[in-house]
Amino acid sequence: MEKNTGGCHCGAIRYEVSGDALNHALCHCRDCQRCAGAPMVGWTMYPEAALTVTQGDPVTYTSSENGRRQFCGHCGTGLFYINTVMLPGIVDIQSATYDNPDAVAAQVHIQTADRIGWMENAHALPAFERYPPME
Repeated sequence: MEKNTGGCHCGAIRYEVSGDALNHALCHCRDCQRCAGAPMVGWTMYPEAALTVTQGDPVTYTSSENGRRQFCGHCGTGLFYINTVMLPGIVDIQSATYDNPDAVAAQVHIQTADRIGWMENAHALPAFERYPPME
């Protein structure tokens, strides 16, 4: 059985998740964009019972009528999403918070109706391993 560990930026929250992810989606919805301050958020989906918070207590934010986002109250790192109406028994984990973010490969883009226009071809932009050269 596969086990992944992760946590927030400051280390106050730690978690582990067991088993295979049901899905790994890159979400472009406006809600994720605003909560993360990023153009998209990677989410791995698991049965709720697969997740164990091993250190700390995430803060819960009611982000929509049924959506609950959990984050670190110290550093603000987004961690988990639960929607008992749309996704009963499921937890989404922000995949970039894994100790090894390459552990589960992304499978699909979702909510592309809200995708920021320049993200559609972002892969075609010049790329640098660190910072671009100063001119």
